Amino acid sequence: MGRPPGPRYGFPRKYLPTMRRDPLGFLTRLARQYGDVACFEQMGLEMYALNHPDLAKSVLVTQADKFKKSRALQRARIVLGNGLLTSEGEYHLRQRRLALGAFHKQRVAVYAQVMADYAARARKRWKDGATLNVSAEMHRLTMAIVAKVLFDADVESESQEIREGLSVFLRIFPRMMLPRSDWLLKVPLPMHRKFHRSRERLDATIYRIIEDRRKRNVESDDLLSMLLEARDSEGDGGGMTDEQLRDEVMTLFLAGHETTANALTWTWMLLSENRDVEVKLHAELDRALGGRLPGANDIADLAYCEAVFAEAMRLYPPAWLIGREALEDVEIGGYTIPKGSVVFVSPFVMHRDARFFPEPQRFNPERWLEDGKRAKPGAWPAKTAFFPFGGGPRRCIGEAFAWMEGVLLIATIAQKWRMQLVPGQRIELQPIITLRPRRGIRMTLEARSGRG
Repeated sequence: MGRPPGPRYGFPRKYLPTMRRDPLGFLTRLARQYGDVACFEQMGLEMYALNHPDLAKSVLVTQADKFKKSRALQRARIVLGNGLLTSEGEYHLRQRRLALGAFHKQRVAVYAQVMADYAARARKRWKDGATLNVSAEMHRLTMAIVAKVLFDADVESESQEIREGLSVFLRIFPRMMLPRSDWLLKVPLPMHRKFHRSRERLDATIYRIIEDRRKRNVESDDLLSMLLEARDSEGDGGGMTDEQLRDEVMTLFLAGHETTANALTWTWMLLSENRDVEVKLHAELDRALGGRLPGANDIADLAYCEAVFAEAMRLYPPAWLIGREALEDVEIGGYTIPKGSVVFVSPFVMHRDARFFPEPQRFNPERWLEDGKRAKPGAWPAKTAFFPFGGGPRRCIGEAFAWMEGVLLIATIAQKWRMQLVPGQRIELQPIITLRPRRGIRMTLEARSGRG
């Protein structure tokens, strides 16, 4: 077949501002207008948007070895370094094997008590009738949890500075996608100076975590200990350098809290907008927990809570776009995708496709249940085209961690609190690397009388 359908412009940059201003709308229109494979040009590159789970599976699973990470994540190295999210090839496989132990099912279950305890501490700080930025609160909470369980570190006192630093990085990220961005970031503009200061602040936190652990010299089985003790069996037998440790810790620290915090933020918004769902959630929590904190063994009895979390990630997947660059000519969907081309698959677009989800705009946790119990997931891609954690060899290493954390935090907080959206605020999606609310989401707290 020839080239796939797609928008044609004599000057490719003509629609570049539209894509940058509203990438979710742009990709959704591409799918609706041109179908499962759409092609367009940007900055001299051929771009392919794939809008069917079978095609996504081809890129992420069956032909994953024919692709590498997209330019976006390559540019993210300026902050993340060469960690799990950005590294490639044998180095990535080695580092992933080292980190897998910390995310083993049995290890993740041990983290449950820390997750519930930290959520209980957060809900205890809140006051009935108070208004809070739920996005900031969820970032503070998930940041503290990931630092404690993976690195045995306390960062709560630094959470505001860390979150602000990450926000600066996300705001400046579009500039990093421009040609010669390395040179551009050296121009002493106020935003660039702020970015460099923020990166230095993040580095200082990560190196402090590493140094503190080395000084303590205590035995532990968390992720940082595994990385500190790792030896290169295929090389000189040496351990990881401080720079390598920094890259892995930075990646898992930032990615490990950012995505879950965003998913939880959207969950509270959706519950506020769908009180019938919230009533069912509260009924399950009261029945299953009876006022006590949840633990790993309670997950099996929190099917509706898990369905609420799944449905929030369907509508607002934290990783809204997955990009890859073709290492060779690849046949997909009856078309040849040339070497060097960029391929996009968007969970946001597919999760809202009526072919896979009836009434796709409706927040309906029941779609994940069968007779009140969990629906058994199919092989990837699932029959519902649900892939908020990606797929294949680069599937999110912390998926089980995120599922348990999401369910336990929702359960712990919703035991005691209801949240009501502050009227009149404008909630905007900010799709950069993750899907954030642009200015956060303000919500008013309402205590559940006698609960928690």
